[in-house]
Amino acid sequence: MSVYTEDPAPLDGGQRPRPKKSRTARNVLLTVVAFFLVVAVGAGVYAFNLANSFNTKSQKIEQAFPAETARPAETKTDAVNLLLLGSDSRAAALGEAEAGGASDQRSDTMMWVHIPADRKNIYMMSIMRDTWVQIPGHGEAKMNAAMALGGIPLVVQTLEGMFDNRIDHVAVVDFEGFKAMTDALGGVTVNVPAAFNTKQFSFSAGKQQLSGEQALAFVRERKAFTDGDYQRVKNQQLFLKALMSKFLTAETLTNPVRISSLVDTVSPFVSVDKSLDATAVGSLAVGLRNVRSSDVVSFTLPTLGIGTSADGQSIVLRDDAAIAKVGAALRDDTLGEVAKTAGSGS
Repeated sequence: MSVYTEDPAPLDGGQRPRPKKSRTARNVLLTVVAFFLVVAVGAGVYAFNLANSFNTKSQKIEQAFPAETARPAETKTDAVNLLLLGSDSRAAALGEAEAGGASDQRSDTMMWVHIPADRKNIYMMSIMRDTWVQIPGHGEAKMNAAMALGGIPLVVQTLEGMFDNRIDHVAVVDFEGFKAMTDALGGVTVNVPAAFNTKQFSFSAGKQQLSGEQALAFVRERKAFTDGDYQRVKNQQLFLKALMSKFLTAETLTNPVRISSLVDTVSPFVSVDKSLDATAVGSLAVGLRNVRSSDVVSFTLPTLGIGTSADGQSIVLRDDAAIAKVGAALRDDTLGEVAKTAGSGS
């Protein structure tokens, strides 16, 4: 006959060893926790490095905005308005413009970028540089003259006055930055609407992949077209849309090496207002994480065509009704409705 007895207690009075199965489960749990901790730390270091690279390598615009008393009232909305200026040179003249002084610096690209509160789209509205506008303190002149007369703050004041809306951020991108970003992405495919030639390259109609040098020539050229700046603006819109299409892909967005390379390469060619730091950019990026190229809409502010000023200048006649309509849409966060009917929409 057998007698049931409990396992003898340890001779040293300590606890019995835990079963091997429990120890294994604990080790697996610790391994999983350690793995996610390493990933989190790695992501944090990666994000810190990106932020540090952008903040240290990009230039800060000393004075981007006019005096507060000269600006429209703030509106209570989560929409963001960014003024994007494309420049042909980051020379000393641009430094003067960024400091709020008069400058002979040209701004060959002028876009009002509107990011709606729902963060489902990006709207890029090009403004013809020869548009005949009212420049505060200087009377009527070409839009591009604002830079020469009062630097970036006067450009902002002029546009804010036109649309009765505030610009939240300003970014100036040297065209060389387009070239650098194109190369960092391994080239960008653009659907060229019509064949044309520049001094360096011949562009055939249809889809073709552009290198950085080709992209630079593509966005700069205007003399090859009968309608000059109008076609150049359209080409710039096409290129930016194609650039964003290449960037907003899983292949790029999930590649830390490529993202780091892009930030490192492009940041030196970018000047931003002091509030547009890595934190602000990161916040926008998170909000726009689901936006793809089909959600990016570009169009040109409608005009009344080409005319001549009283002093004999060739100008682009502004369309006051269209400007009022755009201003109201910006305030109501309904710019998408205007983009559907505006010229050069895409």
